[in-house]
Amino acid sequence: MAAVVEVEVGGGAAGERELDEVDMSDLSPEEQWRVEHARMHAKHRGHEAMHAEMVLILIATLVVAQLLLVQWKQRHPRSYNMVTLFQMWVVPLYFTVKLHWWRFLVIWILFSAVTAFVTFRATRKPLVQTTPRLVYKWFLLIYKISYATGIVGYMAVMFTLFGLNLLFKIKPEDAMDFGISLLFYGLYYGVLERDFAEMCADYMASTIGFYSESGMPTKHLSDSVCAVCGQQIFVDVSEEGIIENTYRLSCNHVWERPHVMYGQLLDWLRYLVAWQPVIIGVVQGINYILGLE
Repeated sequence: MAAVVEVEVGGGAAGERELDEVDMSDLSPEEQWRVEHARMHAKHRGHEAMHAEMVLILIATLVVAQLLLVQWKQRHPRSYNMVTLFQMWVVPLYFTVKLHWWRFLVIWILFSAVTAFVTFRATRKPLVQTTPRLVYKWFLLIYKISYATGIVGYMAVMFTLFGLNLLFKIKPEDAMDFGISLLFYGLYYGVLERDFAEMCADYMASTIGFYSESGMPTKHLSDSVCAVCGQQIFVDVSEEGIIENTYRLSCNHVWERPHVMYGQLLDWLRYLVAWQPVIIGVVQGINYILGLE
């Protein structure tokens, strides 16, 4: 067993040399973290004024970026949503490769491949008759998987907070990592499939003729025909179907408004994944230009 490492050292260059001489190979992960933490403090000791300036730059950049994003979203919502969706899709790929999260990378590749194919089918003109059903089936499947994954992750986090993980002899850090990972998977792919589904629905509605730039639809269907795929409806709205159910959409002014807090949660997640890394990158670029470390 490795001896406990004392990390309290003197200040200045002498303290940094003492930490640099510590052999990390014989230390436990906790002791390695302590040494790295001490090295960071020794390196930045005496830079309080510089750190205060960096904090001010960070706060100012966050405020300006938030104002710009809000104005962009209000004035040009379509381009904002498209860029945010692209950021949501691509930004995690950088951190996945950098941090070697191979499990997330495999799932991301599978999701991206199938979603790209479904999106390609949804944006073709003329629209194939089976495409709306394909879009519906795929994104409904992802929704159910994301919902179940998020619920399991939330339960794992709560069980860990109440100490129930000890009944199964699971370490708290392992149980918490498992719960947070599942919760992130559920929220991330849930938001991503929701945004892709809305984009595909808009394209298909415009192609079919239920939507146009002028706001006037160019196609009307009877009540016995499905407004999505154009096929005959065999199951009434009030009846329970064996394979599929029939739902009445907003064409008859029946629409369930999403919960306000849930919508704010989705917006916060989009901001965290899509724009927060970009803002942090801008802050680091400003610090680099000004010579701040």
